[in-house]
Amino acid sequence: MSARTTSFSAHPPRRPSLPERRISRRLSALSSAEHGQHGATTGSTEHDLTEEIEKIRRYEDFTTIDWIQDAAREQLRRRARRKENAGFFERDGSLGWRRKLRESYDAGQAWIVVTLVGAAIGLNAAFLNIVTEWLSDVKLGYCTTAFYLNEDFCCWGEDKCEDWHRWTSLWPVNYFLYFVFSIVFAMASASLVKAYAPYAAGSGISEIKCIIAGFVMKGFLGFWTLLIKSICLPLAIASGLSVGKEGPSVHYAVCTGNVISRFFDKYKRNAAKTREILSACAAAGVAVAFGSPIGGVLFSLEEMSSYFPLKTMWRSYFCALVATAVLAAMNPFRTGQLVMFEVRYDRSWHFFEVIFFIFIGIFGGLYGAFVMKWNLRAQAFRKKYLSKYAILESTLLAAATALLCYPNMFLRIDMTEAMEKLFLECEGGHDYDGLCEAKNRWSMVLSLLFATIMRTFLVIISYGCKVPAGIFVPSMAIGASFGRMVGILVQALHESFTHAKFFAACEPDVPCITPGTYAFLGAAAALSGIMHITVSVVVIMFELTGALTYILPTMIVVGVTKAVSERFGKGGIADRMIWFNGFPFLDNKEEHTFGVPVSQVMTSEVTSVPSTGLNMRSLENLMSQSKYQGFPIIEDRTSKALIGYIGRTELRYAIDRAKKEGFISPNAKCFFSQPDSTAVQTPSTAAPPVTFDAIESTTGQQSIDFSRFIDPTPLAIHPRLPLETVMELFKKMGPRVILVEYRGRLAGLVTVKDCLKFQFKVEAHETTRDDSTLDERQERLWGVINRVADWIADKVMSVSGGRVKLGSPIRGPGLLQSDTIDPRDHRSPIEASNYAILDGTEDVDAGVELQDR
Repeated sequence: MSARTTSFSAHPPRRPSLPERRISRRLSALSSAEHGQHGATTGSTEHDLTEEIEKIRRYEDFTTIDWIQDAAREQLRRRARRKENAGFFERDGSLGWRRKLRESYDAGQAWIVVTLVGAAIGLNAAFLNIVTEWLSDVKLGYCTTAFYLNEDFCCWGEDKCEDWHRWTSLWPVNYFLYFVFSIVFAMASASLVKAYAPYAAGSGISEIKCIIAGFVMKGFLGFWTLLIKSICLPLAIASGLSVGKEGPSVHYAVCTGNVISRFFDKYKRNAAKTREILSACAAAGVAVAFGSPIGGVLFSLEEMSSYFPLKTMWRSYFCALVATAVLAAMNPFRTGQLVMFEVRYDRSWHFFEVIFFIFIGIFGGLYGAFVMKWNLRAQAFRKKYLSKYAILESTLLAAATALLCYPNMFLRIDMTEAMEKLFLECEGGHDYDGLCEAKNRWSMVLSLLFATIMRTFLVIISYGCKVPAGIFVPSMAIGASFGRMVGILVQALHESFTHAKFFAACEPDVPCITPGTYAFLGAAAALSGIMHITVSVVVIMFELTGALTYILPTMIVVGVTKAVSERFGKGGIADRMIWFNGFPFLDNKEEHTFGVPVSQVMTSEVTSVPSTGLNMRSLENLMSQSKYQGFPIIEDRTSKALIGYIGRTELRYAIDRAKKEGFISPNAKCFFSQPDSTAVQTPSTAAPPVTFDAIESTTGQQSIDFSRFIDPTPLAIHPRLPLETVMELFKKMGPRVILVEYRGRLAGLVTVKDCLKFQFKVEAHETTRDDSTLDERQERLWGVINRVADWIADKVMSVSGGRVKLGSPIRGPGLLQSDTIDPRDHRSPIEASNYAILDGTEDVDAGVELQDR
């Protein structure tokens, strides 16, 4: 940003002509460097003002960061720091070692932060793994030697474990205790999230993508969110809900990075530097979740980050390396494995199996499309009807899941443990309740088919409930059960037709089909189908198995899954949730061909501020009546010659400071135009500017010059510029707003919101659909839920003799109802006619009550 001058004067400055003003705008950035001592003083004052405004701003909630201005402010800080250091060491040249030490510390802050963050993420991941395994096992039984041990540690090194006992010898009692534990864990998790950190609910990946892109959500990455997410995540997993911890691990990892980096000034003041740390933390979160540091880096590159330079990749790798090293040192499973379902395959595959691999890939694509479609409908129903019943909803989901899953051997246990059983080879003593026995083959096929269908249904209705919930592991568990079922069927087919030419590649007296590899490939297909990621999935699955021989089958399966998924729409579940919540996010992976100029999308009716003629009363009325986050500065209402742009925060700061320094008459004239260009370039002939700091207390100031606070070189484009180019500017450069200028005159402005509205308008026109039928079905479903709730409440009251009364949606609030609403529930899906998209140029409060915890 260029240097600007702010002063009070009794008389307005001469308004330069349009050619002079244009020259001044172009040369203003160079003026301070050519002015000697006056330029240095102006630059120092400019830095002080910028820092003071930033203390006020600190990135307003639910707005977008203007990356261009953020970079300009950082350059100003660097210049001021260099001048300060130069002056200090000229005076105290003997203290050169202090300068070197300070510069070394400043240069090494990034590595210090990355190391601390990686270590903290690894410690937290190890703690969560240990607690989650114990809570999951305590539903089934206890260890007689030490109650705090889970089943694996209790039975360590024993073929027949006598120290681990079921709660009772009666199957119905164990069933009931399993049911009770599930309810208690789910209720505790949902209650803590509701009471202390509503942002801890869900996966958090879609919101983090927007935050890294520049969207501000205060409290989403705060300490309380980190604490509650870490406490409630094991409870949610142990409750048996069809949710995973691998998605939320990205959230708590990014929270860790945000909390720790705030202790360092470099990251506290600079959003661009913080963005690098957050990208590195996302990679570390995936690394500790899957034991895959390289896969984590690729996941951050492929899915999370809209801006990923080479230095960010290197820091992401280092952060993931430190996190996985600490996790390996902690060794939470005491097996040397970083994750429970890590396996090793020592057998190769055959080319005739490619047909079945393609079939698994098709399943992965269909699974992703099916789950995303129906989960979004479930989310819409939840947001419309169940927002006030988050605790009750989570508790009932856990109860229903426990009732339905306990009878099935694959649904009863934790999903990571189920994948460990399904991935293993049958040889070598690896058998789970007769999974590898030929006599149980068809019963296992039916059990796996039931587990696949039931888990898919539970994922659809569970993902999005108000507990920490991911979808990575549930999807992988569904794919693993389906893949193992296919593997068992292929194995049975081979045994029935051993001498067929189709199986000629099989060696005699050696197992030909390994059903565990089919489960492994099914997990990769389902993960790719639900997230629409490819390269990172292949690398993650390779690091899980360490088998180079299965890279090609994994690539085939993921490629087929990607091709099938693209037929049903672009973007994975995280991208769909961004659309569903109405966040302003332009995806770099999307390509559009609209064939229209930006003039058809821009906002033509712009609230602008004339450079002269506006008094203080009118300016304050404009601030109070309009909620925009900035105003274009024009020469006058008639010519609309563009002079610059001023942010709302800067304007409010300038007004408040002017009032603080002296009495300002309501009729005082406000001037936003730049000073005379000749005076700027020849400071020796100009009088010293009168600044806020130098002004004396006077009464009735008649004019105020705000020109120092404007941006004289805002990003401006021609009205005929293609919309696709404008969208690329938003993606690559990240401005909050782009002005549209035609022959030096303001024609309009365009924001990310305008681009998204036009994009969804075009898509809605191409794929017209009627949602009235869906709304009617949701109304009928809500009516059924109300009637069932009333019936249960009446039965409980009659049985208890009126001593116990349950609240229902109609009767009124009950014990599990809360008035605290997740702020994200106020947002609506983006539609062509929906103005619920947040873009940072308007008042975004909208009744959302947020606490910066």
